[in-house]
Amino acid sequence: MSAITLPLPEVVVDDGADLRIPVTAVVSDALAVARRNLIGLIRVPTTVVFSTVQPVIFVLMFRYVFGGAIRVPGVRYVDFLMAGIFVQTVTFGAMNTGVGLAMDLQTGLIERFRSLPMARSAVLAGRTIADAVRNLFVIALMVIVGFAVGFRVHTGVPEFAGAILLLLLFGIAFSWIMAYIGLTTGNAEAAQAASFPLMAVFVFASSAFVSTATMPGPLRLYANHQPVTATVNAVRALVLGGPTLDKVLAALAWTVGITVVFAALSVRRYRHAA
Repeated sequence: MSAITLPLPEVVVDDGADLRIPVTAVVSDALAVARRNLIGLIRVPTTVVFSTVQPVIFVLMFRYVFGGAIRVPGVRYVDFLMAGIFVQTVTFGAMNTGVGLAMDLQTGLIERFRSLPMARSAVLAGRTIADAVRNLFVIALMVIVGFAVGFRVHTGVPEFAGAILLLLLFGIAFSWIMAYIGLTTGNAEAAQAASFPLMAVFVFASSAFVSTATMPGPLRLYANHQPVTATVNAVRALVLGGPTLDKVLAALAWTVGITVVFAALSVRRYRHAA
């Protein structure tokens, strides 16, 4: 009786050929990489500690230094502020993805991953999953800090949970942008230097800290039509109340669009990373 030969799952090889592997294997690979990165965070807790210092400083600075000079009609400034702080936290936190991938590239770890029969996207997805878990921890801490300085949720638990979920999804989207920058620069210092100006333009020229109505015309036009403002407005509506659906849909559209575009670009860049 002749032996039955079963087709082997197609794998990724180091020469960059496009071969398929099962979805279950992709998920398994991504979770394995995420676990590796989370273990790294646990072993170096100072990474998480220092990533929380900056948003805490921003909360205290805007609440007690600038807050007295900023007026937002119809809402207490601390309630207006915290939605922006939440989005700023996950946006700047995405820089860790780019810096971490650049370090892996420098140390040769990326080359080791590329030589293994695993999905190209798994290495990048694993990194973004780990950073999403870190973001969840940091967001929880910022909620505690916010309540300590007077922030209050004016809606309900489902809306607040929806705001947290939206923040995590937005953080993942920006992690893909940073992944592309990290793989393109190939150097941790260069990745950080390239990321900060981009993040600053997104965060500070937005509705995160002040109303865009106070900005001059061209800047206001940009601020009103960029992803950070869309997400801040959606989170603010979810925690403070008011018209919500259109704002959430706009934020989700930006999140999905960024993720699709930069995930594809990052995987393509990873394929040719040296």
